[in-house]
Amino acid sequence: MAHFILEYSANLNGQQLALEALFEKLHQCAVATELFPLAGIRSRAHRCEHFRVADGKPLNGFVHLHVKLGSGRTEEQKQLAAEQFFQVLSEHLQTLYQQQPLAISFEMTELPVTLKYNQNNLRDYI
Repeated sequence: MAHFILEYSANLNGQQLALEALFEKLHQCAVATELFPLAGIRSRAHRCEHFRVADGKPLNGFVHLHVKLGSGRTEEQKQLAAEQFFQVLSEHLQTLYQQQPLAISFEMTELPVTLKYNQNNLRDYI
């Protein structure tokens, strides 16, 4: 399980963010680590209509990537994956970062071992 949840300020648009391309890069990166099965990877984005960044100037924007993981990976594996995911995010946003004030942030959370239910037939189609 690797779920990529992206939040971004409403003063950024989909063309600037190229979300489909970003999600493709993140999925490829996750699979390349050999820590995450493709069928368990999800991505979604949430545009934040109400926001304020720093001094509130209209061009100040943000992009925040939260990655949720299932348990079972070592600290070293999680650290390596986190570094790679943040590098993908930062490189993808580099042009935008050079054009306007932009805060790029990242966090990765491992879900505790709890009762969890899910069902999918994605492996049948991959």
